[in-house]
Amino acid sequence: MQHLESISALRAQIRDWRLAGKRIGFVPTMGNLHAGHFRLVDIARQHADVVIASIFVNPMQFGQNEDLDKYPRTLAADMQGLTAHGCAALFTPTPAIMYPHGLDVQSFVEVPKLGDLHCGASRAGHFRGVSTVVAKLFNLVQPDVACFGQKDYQQLAIIRQMVADLSFPIEIIGVPTERAADGLALSSRNGYLTAEERAKAPALYQILQQLKQQILAAAAPYRELEQNAKAALQAAGFIPDYLNISHRQTLALANDANEPKVILAAAKLGSTRLIDNLEV
Repeated sequence: MQHLESISALRAQIRDWRLAGKRIGFVPTMGNLHAGHFRLVDIARQHADVVIASIFVNPMQFGQNEDLDKYPRTLAADMQGLTAHGCAALFTPTPAIMYPHGLDVQSFVEVPKLGDLHCGASRAGHFRGVSTVVAKLFNLVQPDVACFGQKDYQQLAIIRQMVADLSFPIEIIGVPTERAADGLALSSRNGYLTAEERAKAPALYQILQQLKQQILAAAAPYRELEQNAKAALQAAGFIPDYLNISHRQTLALANDANEPKVILAAAKLGSTRLIDNLEV
């Protein structure tokens, strides 16, 4: 696997692949990789001749008092895992490379409406940072296909919308969430959980599964079901941020039984913010 640390080295490699007629797959990450990330690489390899990953802890998507400084950096282990999964190259830019003039004067990309809901309502500017860095990486890598995990359901919807709106010639593939044996969605932030919190954490997905069955059974109005599920989260030791029954495409609150739905949830367990979702 080639380790590319500059834009010039990246572009030279992309040019060589293009001249050789290669179809390029891309997996952007923030590092601290786990089985879910490696699954993205595996899926990308099924749709491309070569796969390149990136690792960049993007300061633009972190708010004040969030975990930018303590976000785990595990480059050596990440490179070993990517190599084992057949990744052809890894791009690891620095903030100075991605934002050479600083964040205050950096042009940005923002997807309206989709980015204002759910996580966007409680993490101001987060999705502006996500869409901006992904747009920059798409311009740098110019992939044919890019893979993103469905665990970050709202992020995936925003990236799909951005790609459509800005006419990026890139196929976006959503990959189902990888879970631990007890159902907890794999996340780089799971490492923040204490042993006691880790034992409680699977309750988030269990409550989403229970809510799905209640929706299918038309047990009560959706807003009432949401409140009941939030109460269940609180009883399990969580501090809910949101738990919403939403339309799969618009992510607006769902009301109609015939709408394609997804349950979106975020909650804190101790100091760790966990997110999950479940399609209905």
